[in-house]
Formats: sequence, structure tokens, C-alpha cells
Amino acid sequence: MQTNTSDSVRRRIYKIIFEAETTSGRVFDALLLFIILLSVLVVSLESMSQLNRKYGDTFRFLELIFTGLFTLEYLLRVYSSPKPLSYMFSFFGLVDFLAIIPTYLSLLFPGAQYLLIIRVLRLLRAARIFKLTHFINEGQVLSRALKASLTKITVFLGAVLIIVVIVGSLMYLIEGAKYGFTSIPKSIYWAIVTLTTVGYGDIAPATPLGQILASFVMIMGYGIIAVPTGIVSVELARSEKESFTTQVCPNCHKEGHTPDAHYCSNCGSLLEV
Repeated sequence: MQTNTSDSVRRRIYKIIFEAETTSGRVFDALLLFIILLSVLVVSLESMSQLNRKYGDTFRFLELIFTGLFTLEYLLRVYSSPKPLSYMFSFFGLVDFLAIIPTYLSLLFPGAQYLLIIRVLRLLRAARIFKLTHFINEGQVLSRALKASLTKITVFLGAVLIIVVIVGSLMYLIEGAKYGFTSIPKSIYWAIVTLTTVGYGDIAPATPLGQILASFVMIMGYGIIAVPTGIVSVELARSEKESFTTQVCPNCHKEGHTPDAHYCSNCGSLLEV
């Protein structure tokens, strides 16, 4: 009887803190988002020397409170998860852990508390908070398009890498150390900056031949920037839009499944807890 009661409590906690399909789950996530925003604000303000000198003790006290709340939340997630290790080593599990560990590290290494800004990553949970399934659906479409584009983009980036190596080597031969192109790696750096149209201006060709080559690289840069955008756009157009819920798999912690799904699309585990 006691075991059944304990399992019931764990399932109830799981529904509240892992999913946003219930009112209590949405309230919990909204409160969590508010606390995360306050925590990030406190860490940001603490980094300002003038405010730190005046309110440093207050900031540190608030940070201890936030860390205590996040630690309690993390322990509840571990406790309620049917597969605690799966949660702990999932993306959000690692983010949740990294959101609390800097405070404890700061006790040994002063200044480590500024790493708490990583808590801003927890705002990725925002899509669940008010059952914004529209954003979850669009996120799934974008994810599928990026996966489908990965091979093409990898080949494209490989070609770009070859181009910058060739151009950088040519510019090193043309301009040389006299005009700032002191090595092939530095010339490749210039080629990357120029090809991506960033143009820092710390190195610039001075000879007519070097300027002609630079002009071709600049023009080429505009065309190259458009290529990955076109690849992803084509895959987005091919992707079929589906409806997804905020339901989380208790085994692999994949979030987002179709409303009629009974098994996880990632690992095949039963979704009902």
C-alpha cells in the first residue's frame, strides 16, 4: 500500500514538473520561468562593479535562495523520473545541473558564480509553459529540415574551407609579410573574414593583383552566404507539418509527440506513466 502511494506521488510530481498538459504543470513552468529570469537578472546586475559594491551581499543572498530552489527542483526531477540517469544525461538534465553547480563551485573558486548566466538556456523550456504547441510544431519542422540538410551543408562547408585555404595561400604569395600577410594561417583568416563579408579591416591587400583577388572573394561571399539558406529553405518546403504535444518520454526524455501517440517516436517506450 505504501509503495502504491509512493508511486502515485512520483507520477503526480512527474506530470507537474515534466509536462505542461495540466493546469498545475503550466503554473509550475510559469513560476519556474519567472524565477529563472530573476536569477539571470541578479547575476547580470552583480557583474556591474558599482552595484556589486553597494548590494553585493544582497545579490549573494538572493543567489543562494535561487540555487536552493533550483537544487530542490533538480532533485525532484531525478526522484520523479522513471529513468533518473536518462534525465540526468539528457540535454535539459545537463542544463539543469549546470544551472546550480556554479554556486557551489564559487565556494572554492571565487568568480565561478558568473557561470550561472548559463541559466538563460533554461528559458528554452518557455515553449511548454503556456502550452504553445504551435511553437513546438514549428520547432519540429525546423529540426527535421536541418537534419535533412546536414549532409549537403557539410559538403558545402568543406568546399568553402578548400576555397579559403587556396585564396589565403595565394594572398600570402601576392602580398607577403610587407603588407601584413605574415603567414598562410593569417592569410586564411583574412580570406574567411572577407568571404563572410565581415570585413574587420585589420589586414588589407595593397597591391593591384591582391586587390583584384580580394574583389572576387567579396563578390563570391554574397553568393556563398545564400547557399545554406537555400538548402534549408528547400527542406523546409518539403517538411510536413504535424501537431505535437508537450508530452515527455519517461525513458529517453524526448519532448514533443503527436496527440495520438502511445509510444515514443525516438526510443519506442510507452508514453503513459
